[in-house]
Amino acid sequence: MGGAAMGPEARFAAELAWADSHVTRTGPPEARERPWASVLRLPTADGPVWLKVTTPATRPEVGLYRLLTTTAPDAVLVPLAADETRGLLLLPDGGPTLAGRPPETLARDLAEALVTYAHLQRAMAVHRDEMVAVGLPDASPTALDARCDEALAVTELEDAAACRAAVDRWARELASSPGADLVTVDHQDLHPENVLVAGPRFYDWGDAVVAHPFASLLVALGGLARTLGVGPDDEVVRTVRDAYLDVFADLAPHAELVATSVTACRAAIVARALVWDRAIGTAGPDHPFADAARATLATFADPSPFAAV
Repeated sequence: MGGAAMGPEARFAAELAWADSHVTRTGPPEARERPWASVLRLPTADGPVWLKVTTPATRPEVGLYRLLTTTAPDAVLVPLAADETRGLLLLPDGGPTLAGRPPETLARDLAEALVTYAHLQRAMAVHRDEMVAVGLPDASPTALDARCDEALAVTELEDAAACRAAVDRWARELASSPGADLVTVDHQDLHPENVLVAGPRFYDWGDAVVAHPFASLLVALGGLARTLGVGPDDEVVRTVRDAYLDVFADLAPHAELVATSVTACRAAIVARALVWDRAIGTAGPDHPFADAARATLATFADPSPFAAV
């Protein structure tokens, strides 16, 4: 039988055997396969559980979960089982996400979630070296120039010299900014679909990097503005931003935190471009997002800190 005709039961036989050693399935799996990872919904008598089969590009997520669940178990989905060597995660069902919230309450709910997320980041800062050790890319201020060179190499961006100069400037600013000594986990895909209502809790950490904490606002605030159809300077976006920054109010005056958040979001396009390359790079030129890495990095000259989202 050809591979194209095989169902998920056959394509993921070894991975399902591993999952079956931890839970009792009551039916066949349903699979969603992507270039960066595959997720299988497994029915059980107690409700569905989720088997995530990572690729080498997203495998560090499994080790990151070990650190997250040790440090902030109430803010993440605690895996039912994990295999760091094989890149497998078995996760409970987390219930609805913020993506299902009505627009009139989404900003309020996201603001509350980002407060929890900011506390998670501060707790995870002590694990910086361990996060790098499990394989998370280092996009911290001191590593940004190296990451920029990687991003330019894979995107072949025009105006490479101008991009490199801009990133070098942002890196130097961030290296002496509030939060520079709190380099921590940056989810890199912190949109409402990855925020669970209950808790709130955060999942789908496959794009995560190590970075200045405020870099997480690139996707969180940019995605919120796009979802609500407002500008990035709209009052509702600023209110959500300020709720997050209040968790760091001990570091500097509010105006300085705001300025740092703008720089961090602009610099975060480097990691974001590399995230796209890791996710889509093996999918070929015909993939709908084949140009996403280059397009993301090309926003370096845009004055908006959220142009890449």
